[in-house]
Amino acid sequence: MKIKKILNNNAVVVMSGQLEKIAIGSGIAFHKKKNDLINPNKVEKMFVMEEHDKFQQLLLQVPEEHFTLSEDIISYAEMKLGCKLNNHIHIALTDHLSFAIERAKEGIHLRNKLLHEIKVLYKKEFSIGTWALHRVKEKLDVHMPIDEAAYIALHLHTAKLPEGNMQQTVRQTTIISDMVRAISEYLQIEIEDDDIAYQRLITHLRFVITRSDHIELHTMDKEMLDMIKKKFPVSFRCSQEVARLLKRDFAIQLPVQELGFIALHIERLQKRSNED
Repeated sequence: MKIKKILNNNAVVVMSGQLEKIAIGSGIAFHKKKNDLINPNKVEKMFVMEEHDKFQQLLLQVPEEHFTLSEDIISYAEMKLGCKLNNHIHIALTDHLSFAIERAKEGIHLRNKLLHEIKVLYKKEFSIGTWALHRVKEKLDVHMPIDEAAYIALHLHTAKLPEGNMQQTVRQTTIISDMVRAISEYLQIEIEDDDIAYQRLITHLRFVITRSDHIELHTMDKEMLDMIKKKFPVSFRCSQEVARLLKRDFAIQLPVQELGFIALHIERLQKRSNED
């Protein structure tokens, strides 16, 4: 394969058959020029990038070591998650990571309001995010706050989906965060993110949000629902408050049967809080 364009020492544009592809590998372009052949043994990744021009522009703007770190994280993530990530991750993560590193150098730390929910909803991705922070510290001696692990986790989770949409991922996580906050305020309790009842609650809430546009929500018979209303009146009224918030702020309508299931999770959470 011949080099069509050198992007940096570790990335080149090559012609593979009739397709333009991006080849990535450590030192793949070192001492090379246009039309030189590349060593196939140096190619670690090769892919077609639909946003070809945007990727090239990005590589001209960010330091090469930031791009290398981003590719290290992507490779590690694909190994840990056991799947190939959407090619857009090479743009999205490199852009985010480079900006985050520069912010950290200037002592600017952005708080991630969805940190607790992300830690539970996307455990594997968050673990990779913490690995990424250690990697940045090791390679650049730059300390980044744990909030950044959550931002990285969002990018990785989005890239796992064939038609990954970051706005949709953030929206879903924000809705869940607002629901949890409403429950906490209604019951006047502090919710700990390592509480198993909390983890079960937001896992269920994610299911509710994901399936809200379909008819696949849980079904509960009237007798069971009436029993929950009588036995756990506070928790059921709390679930009604959550449903009201969903309808008002996000135009999501939940069937009353679903409130019964949410009430059961809320009751468990309330009992754990009272025990503590």
